[in-house]
Amino acid sequence: MEAAGASGRMGRRLQVAIVFTGAILVAEVVGGYAANSLALLSDAGHVFTDLLALLLAWVGVTQIERPPTQRMTYGYHRLGILIAIVNALLLVGITGWIFYEAFRRLQDPPEVQGGLMLVVATVGLGVNLFILLLLRDSHAHNLPVRSAALHVLGDALGSVGAVVAGGALLLTGWSWVDPAVSVLIGLILAVGAWGIIRESVAIFVEATPGHVDIGEVIRAMYHVAGVRNVHDLHVWTIAPNLHALSCHVELEDMPISRAAEVLRQINTALGQRFHIGHATIQVECPGCQIENLYCTLTPETEEHHGAEAAVPGRHRHP
Repeated sequence: MEAAGASGRMGRRLQVAIVFTGAILVAEVVGGYAANSLALLSDAGHVFTDLLALLLAWVGVTQIERPPTQRMTYGYHRLGILIAIVNALLLVGITGWIFYEAFRRLQDPPEVQGGLMLVVATVGLGVNLFILLLLRDSHAHNLPVRSAALHVLGDALGSVGAVVAGGALLLTGWSWVDPAVSVLIGLILAVGAWGIIRESVAIFVEATPGHVDIGEVIRAMYHVAGVRNVHDLHVWTIAPNLHALSCHVELEDMPISRAAEVLRQINTALGQRFHIGHATIQVECPGCQIENLYCTLTPETEEHHGAEAAVPGRHRHP
């Protein structure tokens, strides 16, 4: 219920952000054409991707609330990762357009109305700062919202750049400032987009979470009394702040009631030290076949139904 409430609040904040972003998009498109400003038009182009990013983030937040089904046993958390990748790719696309237009305008700088550009950019900056303030507590562990917030941050930087360029034009008349500021904005956006793409792809390929040291995980499990061996270990991320683990654990010969206590201690250690909240542990007794720390998964075929190939080397309690 608490998670659903947080998602609901996040969804309402995103709706407010969508309305304000739509309004500033109209203002910057009109103002950019009227002032003939690339910084303002590039900012408006990014505002459009802001709007799309916020809409996608809102869809992602609402889908996260859907319960698991027989077909989607993990629920719809991964949809948010897909949305984050789309948002990041949009950032890359708009950055490429900014670079192209800036290069063209540096070769042949057009006349830009600095005063109108300054006014529109100042209004846009105020709206973007309001939206960032609105989302500041919502994007820490939500990748689609974080990717949307990156769009808004880039737009805020664009507005700052447009304000600087407009002021410079009024004071000096230097027309090259407008495309030069746009290039700087593009570089900042490209760096942020790369970070989102890298994190999203790592989740999709089920890489070990960056904060998890497999060696430390194994040592923490061996510190629980009764654990003799750990193998077939996998740690991955379902969605940001939602990590999972599966493994086989060989225990000393003990009653089932004591084995249950050992599992409870293992799960407590995994949750407190590594923030792994979903662990699936298969318990084995002495004499069971010992596999390896990691396993190589092979597709099932009619000839080798259920076959599993293991990598060389074992990991036993030192």
